[in-house]
Amino acid sequence: MSTFRIAALAAATLLTGCAAMNRVDSEVMSFGEWPAGRAPGTYAIERLPSQQARGPQQASLEGAARNALEQAGFKPAADAAGADVVVQLGARITRTDFSPWDDPFWWRWGPGYWRRPGWRTGWAWPPHYESVYDREVGVLIRDRKSGTPLYEARASNDSNVMGDMATLSAMFQAALKDFPNAVPTPHRIAVQLDAAADSKP
Repeated sequence: MSTFRIAALAAATLLTGCAAMNRVDSEVMSFGEWPAGRAPGTYAIERLPSQQARGPQQASLEGAARNALEQAGFKPAADAAGADVVVQLGARITRTDFSPWDDPFWWRWGPGYWRRPGWRTGWAWPPHYESVYDREVGVLIRDRKSGTPLYEARASNDSNVMGDMATLSAMFQAALKDFPNAVPTPHRIAVQLDAAADSKP
């Protein structure tokens, strides 16, 4: 199992198979109590020290989240010191490689074998190796003056292709789809990829 950095995504093009997708389905959870009657207002993105160390890659990630923030009603602040809220962003992609030799029950040399994510039914020899990519994005919104966390949202999914920044953009949109309501129960939200295509670093 190996974890991919966002740096790998920033340079990635849309992979074969992903181009056929026209939407991204994510499992979403959100938490917090957005103050009643408070407008979204202006935002500034805050980078952790580790994120500051990889500026270009972090800028790409922030570009992927911009549409989601603006669709939720937020506007970028002209001056970060005067923003209404501070936003922190995160993303991860973890690749899991499955081998049929991990366990004899998973061999794929006949119909009716047990199905792992990304595996296709049918006869095949030699045994087929596949990878599954688990993706997750997170958004934390805090009041700039007090530092109080106001809203947190996460979206996750998996696929047998890594995807690209458009995929993450769609996931950020899914994560903030319920804003300002918090829905802590995991639920599915679909976002059209062309709706996320306008994201720019």
